[in-house]
Amino acid sequence: MNAQKRHEIFTRLQAENPNPTTELNWTTPFELLAAVLLSAQATDVGVNKATARLYPVANTPQGIIDLGIDGLKAHIKTIGLYNTKAENLMKTCHMLVNQHDGKVPETREALEALPGVGRKTANVILNTAFGQPTMAVDTHIFRVSNRTGIAKGKNVVEVEQKLLRHVPKGFLHDAHHWLILHGRYTCVARKPRCGSCIIEDLCEFKDKTELA
Repeated sequence: MNAQKRHEIFTRLQAENPNPTTELNWTTPFELLAAVLLSAQATDVGVNKATARLYPVANTPQGIIDLGIDGLKAHIKTIGLYNTKAENLMKTCHMLVNQHDGKVPETREALEALPGVGRKTANVILNTAFGQPTMAVDTHIFRVSNRTGIAKGKNVVEVEQKLLRHVPKGFLHDAHHWLILHGRYTCVARKPRCGSCIIEDLCEFKDKTELA
């Protein structure tokens, strides 16, 4: 795919959704971090229901610590793998209080040192909470990038690096939100909705579906 096509793709995605953002509910960097930690193998809707119960009671690292592990589990037990997630979130809260004065760090290295935080989660926090031009490649973005030809790669790191290199700079900050939403609602896994896709004519996928 050439640069002109990529520019037109993101121009259209921007026109359709000028201010894309995560579908997780959050108001502070810590709330976002906690929500992303809870979101692995869970829907954003399910996480939002749990955090709607949790955050009015505890929405800071110290607040979570004060709640205690059993109290935390009681608030998030509707989410899959909640036992493991509660343990990781509690350990993360202790590290934030002890090493970062209760604040979410703004560097990849410090974020990835937190329990349960991998490269993708760190990229989400850096981009969404702190406005850095990172690319959090999940299954949706990996699929869309390869299927359309925007950035083909054999693994998520390769796709991430190609997206950072090829997405026009003016679109880089919001690109991962556009791509994830496109993959979630239009360029879906089993049968992409090509007939209702605003970038169908630019997409290089050879097996387009005729119906929306």
